[in-house]
Amino acid sequence: MLDHLLDLATARVVAITPVTQARFAEWLSTQPAPVRGWVDSAGFGGEPGAVCPLPDGQGQVERVLFGLDAADPWCWAHLPLKLPGRNEAVCYRIDDLPDARAAEWAALAWALGCYQFGGYKSRAGRGFPRLLWPEAANRARVGSLVEAIGLVRDLVNRPAADMGPAELEQAARTLAERYGARLRAVVGEDLLAENYPLIHAVGRASDRAPRLIDLVWGDEMAPRVTLVGKGVCFDSGGLDLKSAANMKLMKKDMGGAAHALALAGLVMAAGLPVRLRLLIGAVDNAVSGSAFRPLDILKSRKGLSVEIGNTDAEGRLVLADCLAEADREQPRLLLDFATLTGAARTALGPDLPALFTPDEALAAAFQSAAETTSDPLWRLPLWKPYRRLIEGKLADLSNSSDSPHAGAITAALFLQEFVSPGTPWAHLDLFAWNPSARPGRPEGGEAMALRAAFHLIEQKFPL
Repeated sequence: MLDHLLDLATARVVAITPVTQARFAEWLSTQPAPVRGWVDSAGFGGEPGAVCPLPDGQGQVERVLFGLDAADPWCWAHLPLKLPGRNEAVCYRIDDLPDARAAEWAALAWALGCYQFGGYKSRAGRGFPRLLWPEAANRARVGSLVEAIGLVRDLVNRPAADMGPAELEQAARTLAERYGARLRAVVGEDLLAENYPLIHAVGRASDRAPRLIDLVWGDEMAPRVTLVGKGVCFDSGGLDLKSAANMKLMKKDMGGAAHALALAGLVMAAGLPVRLRLLIGAVDNAVSGSAFRPLDILKSRKGLSVEIGNTDAEGRLVLADCLAEADREQPRLLLDFATLTGAARTALGPDLPALFTPDEALAAAFQSAAETTSDPLWRLPLWKPYRRLIEGKLADLSNSSDSPHAGAITAALFLQEFVSPGTPWAHLDLFAWNPSARPGRPEGGEAMALRAAFHLIEQKFPL
């Protein structure tokens, strides 16, 4: 995507002039009569996302008017979709950007508007126009964000046949090698030897061995920041088998792991002064003779026993062992990401991740980061009275409530059992998928609350 942003003009430059609908009439009144006539005949009125090419005396496009909604940073992503495709003889430049924030959003939205997931179609995708980097944009920051968001999209979009636990591990190894991090994986039966029984139980039915992926980076004496991701590479539901409709998108059930990986990359690329740890439980929730069963009772890494109310509530089991290990080190910040519950989608829809945390200061900081970055999320309560719904009949906990209500909350309450009260912890229940395409956000895998989480970490642990 970054190849659509140019450092230097290598072709004829066409200026893009953004105009808001509210100020369009004022702007038009200052233009020469030929321009006013052309714009009027084109029917352009500054509507958000609309474009109007203006010709020069030789019939070539000299300038493009663009209807900008200043309140919607994604509006910039209309441009690469509506301008002519890649032409080596032409590139574009955006004029009148008021500040660095606007410049960075213009560059980011342009690049993300050029995203295509490739590798499986025999025909090449469409070509996109090229933009000169806006002068005030922080190129390193925008570039890192584009790469991170692209990584999430690529990992989630990849078919499950090509994105199993081993491939997820390789994605983490590639990241570790790039930034000089240490990575180890605990695979298969070694999970039992090293006391990760829940990860093993969920993944043991698959012929693709389950694993814990453990990446460490940074100064051992620096503040500890730990990221945890749910890496269920495909979720059949296990013996409580999903319906065909509910199973269809389950290649995206490793979306939490993709987010944690991408966020780790952002932290390392920025060189933040933290000791970073990344923990991913990578499994398939498959069906075979060795699959775990309803009403099995499993031991967790923390020692709590868990009664299996539903084998399709497997993600919280994988996260539980990871969180217990993460909490052991008492990090200064612990974040987990998971495509955990349909209940969160029912409550908030596909675009709005659910935030859970018992820490009021952390909740406020996360919400502020979301607003600053235009990367929304919404806090839901860890409602203590619902803790009774996950009380096990024969074990300490049940992984699934018998109640049809408050599924996202009870899942978060389950995870909270594996985190010490004093640990600053937040849980993100996200969809990681765009059901339909919008400018800059094509249908398919999507990064959600990633930019907000990175801003949160930057603010807490500045350079």
